[in-house]
Amino acid sequence: MIETRDLTKMYGDLYALNRLNLVLEQGDVYGFIGPNGAGKTTTMRILATLLNPTWGEAYVCGNSIYTGAKDIRRMIGYMPDFFGVYDDMKVIEYLEFFAAAYRIKGAARKKICEEVLELVDLTYKRDALVTSLSRGMTQRLGLARVLLHDPKVLLLDEPASGLDPRARIEIRALLKELRAMGKTILVSSHILPELADICNKIGIIEQGVLLVNGAVKDVMRQVRTDIVLNITVADRMTEAADFLQRLEEVESIDEKTDLNDHTYLVVKLKEGVTKYSDIARRLLDDGFELTTFKEDEINLETAFMHLTKGITS
Repeated sequence: MIETRDLTKMYGDLYALNRLNLVLEQGDVYGFIGPNGAGKTTTMRILATLLNPTWGEAYVCGNSIYTGAKDIRRMIGYMPDFFGVYDDMKVIEYLEFFAAAYRIKGAARKKICEEVLELVDLTYKRDALVTSLSRGMTQRLGLARVLLHDPKVLLLDEPASGLDPRARIEIRALLKELRAMGKTILVSSHILPELADICNKIGIIEQGVLLVNGAVKDVMRQVRTDIVLNITVADRMTEAADFLQRLEEVESIDEKTDLNDHTYLVVKLKEGVTKYSDIARRLLDDGFELTTFKEDEINLETAFMHLTKGITS
């Protein structure tokens, strides 16, 4: 659905985008992550045919950005990070105006406007003035607008930007619903844990260069170079720590406390050790009652901090 080949954008000697290669299949939800100025918005503007690259090629739904711009615009819904709304219009009037721009006519236009309002949970605001909407509601209205013509591909630039926690949860739920509808979505965001929950693929970009690209689990595996286990036992925690420290596979042990004041052991295995089920067996054989034994999963924020330096183009 989306493919870029050595996509590059320069401003003088400055690379805003440097040989970007991406492939998104139908139904992919791709999280585009990077610091401000990394090249995320530039990429989306090029894919939306609003900005020409310096060189390279990009295809959206099989159409080249050079020769198929009109066809691409019919198939995409582009939601920029900041977009203008007409404050003196009612919500339903705002949507009907844009539906008319998409040449949706008569009864079909009214039906579609009501359907997208229901999808983004703004039906109860249909007759309210746009100026009366909160930031979160305005974002949902913007998303409703780009859905009017039932696009196959959504380009969402920081859709959760500036939203309070409740509004972010609502946007996340809406994106999950769009994913269930089979939309192909390219979404950029700094709300990293929420992207990990929504996306099946992620890319981390800095200074216009794509540092990592792939399935979420593969990216996490790529960042982590060793295995860390979280272990708790019913009692005898100190004895368990001493026992584990004597094992050949174990490099180090720390004791930590979670938000509920539960203590657990953080066991780092030596480099190259990938199998650890035998550790659980030996604990049990030695009379310890295991209550937790799991690999500590690296999260998206940790991966982001590990791979980027906070440098902008």
